[in-house]
Amino acid sequence: MIYDRPTLGDSYDTVPKLPSWITSSRVETPEDVAFLSGAALSHLHLVFSREEVPQSLLRDRLSLTAAEACVAFSGRPERVGELRDAMHFLRPGDLPGPAGETYLSWRRALERPISIKALHRAIPGIEADRLAEWVDAGQGTPVTRAATVLETVLKDLPRQVVSALILADAALAQALGWDHVVPSLAAGLKRRDLRKTGTELRLACHRAVTASCIEAVRLAADLARREARLKVVAPKLRARGAEAAVEMFLSRDAVTPTVLADPIRGVNMSNRAARRFCDRLVELGVVRELTGRDTFRLYGV
Repeated sequence: MIYDRPTLGDSYDTVPKLPSWITSSRVETPEDVAFLSGAALSHLHLVFSREEVPQSLLRDRLSLTAAEACVAFSGRPERVGELRDAMHFLRPGDLPGPAGETYLSWRRALERPISIKALHRAIPGIEADRLAEWVDAGQGTPVTRAATVLETVLKDLPRQVVSALILADAALAQALGWDHVVPSLAAGLKRRDLRKTGTELRLACHRAVTASCIEAVRLAADLARREARLKVVAPKLRARGAEAAVEMFLSRDAVTPTVLADPIRGVNMSNRAARRFCDRLVELGVVRELTGRDTFRLYGV
């Protein structure tokens, strides 16, 4: 049976865009910088409440962006493609390497609701009581709290940049009333910003939050459109386990046919059926092949 590629009209562009006075402003005064970050966060908060935004997928993709930024801070060469490979082609008993560990920490921090237990799962090398102490270190507005946590952790453990950024984002999310950590600092900060303190660090965090919110809103709108396209096609898919497989695509940055064929982690398709299913979704224009390779392929919405 042949299916037409799904076509969606403007009615599917339902995620509200950030106003241009946020995205194009070039202000430098502390008051204006703080105002813009607050406005951007308020808009992102509304976007997170939209049912059409695939929240788990959005967080998973943002975790990849945050991991890439942290890997760059450390001076390592790995970027998105290498990070995906390090995560998705890891065999039982293998070690993911430093870059893979960074990505794994971010994924673990974001995939469960905020709690000290969840944060300790993402940062197992630090005692849970100490994590709780750090997350509660900040006072004041959300970004000020996040900047304080970031500065406090880096003062105590200068080399724990990933941990500091995760905990700062956790403090920010808690202050905003969000259930999950959302990467809002790493991608917008520069390496030199991590050496700042006090007012200078707070201003850097405000700018980083604004930049990250702009990207998160753009990504949320894109993923909402892609989810809608996939849901148009989903009822027509007849492969065994198709419904569960579609849900997997709508919650993960990338999926391998091997995972779809795994009876424990996936939907228990045969290996051949899983590959054909992924390639069929690519043909229909609702999923992309992410590597450009003929083997060891990854697929994502």
